[in-house]
Amino acid sequence: QVQLVESGGGLVQAGGSLRLSCAASGTIRRINDMGWYRQAPGKQRELVASITSGGSTNYADSVKGRFIISRDNFKNTVYLQMNSLKFEDTAVYYCLADIVAGTTGGYWGQGTQVTVSS
Repeated sequence: QVQLVESGGGLVQAGGSLRLSCAASGTIRRINDMGWYRQAPGKQRELVASITSGGSTNYADSVKGRFIISRDNFKNTVYLQMNSLKFEDTAVYYCLADIVAGTTGGYWGQGTQVTVSS
């Protein structure tokens, strides 16, 4: 069974940095695109950043120049380096991975809370 486990969330002051990690485990044949989404209270879940297996990246306009997504294909892990954090970055952050496994499809992590104090 495939699982995605996130870590690295927490409380940080505005202007600070955090690094999120999301590790996939289980019987995995291949991982295609991986991404980070976030959901703030009362708002819809939105894409923050995504990365292909080849390393091509895509960012939401609101995080361009501040966040960096990367991945380690050997560790089946995706990272999100978040710099210059703003109060409006406060949300639960989820990772999503398109995984080829016994059951192929999109897998979500459980979410990790990021709180930025102003």
